[in-house]
Amino acid sequence: MTPTEPDPDRPAQSDKRFAPRFNHVAMSMPADALDADGRAAITDFYAKVFGWQELPTLTKDRERLVLMAHRYDQFVFLIADPEPMRAPRLDHFGQSVGTEAELLDLRDRCLAYQANDGSVDLIDVTIEDHPGLRLHNFYVGFRLPMMIETQYWEWTA
Repeated sequence: MTPTEPDPDRPAQSDKRFAPRFNHVAMSMPADALDADGRAAITDFYAKVFGWQELPTLTKDRERLVLMAHRYDQFVFLIADPEPMRAPRLDHFGQSVGTEAELLDLRDRCLAYQANDGSVDLIDVTIEDHPGLRLHNFYVGFRLPMMIETQYWEWTA
């Protein structure tokens, strides 16, 4: 491959425009939380529950862990800091799924993990009724400063 040939492993650039969208969440953590054992625990939970994958080329021991959330341009960026982020329990970021069955499957994965690791903080499924919408959601926290809310939007009108 020469400098003028396209790299077959790199996505093609596009002129397609789209509205800005969220693509990552960054949180600071204590360096000890990002040592080999901490990274292994974080990676294991989020892979088994949500299917996220570590981007190992970006990992630095006790400095950084990046988890890809199903697409290369959607990720969770964890960075060590001597003054790490601290958040109240319900501070969170959110994701959504397309069906109620998917929501319940992810919740069930949280419950299964929690059965072996009591540090999983789970707020079980609730349903909020709004005009034209029933919002199903649950929250889970595991070793990150913020919880993750997973939502299913059931349109009723």
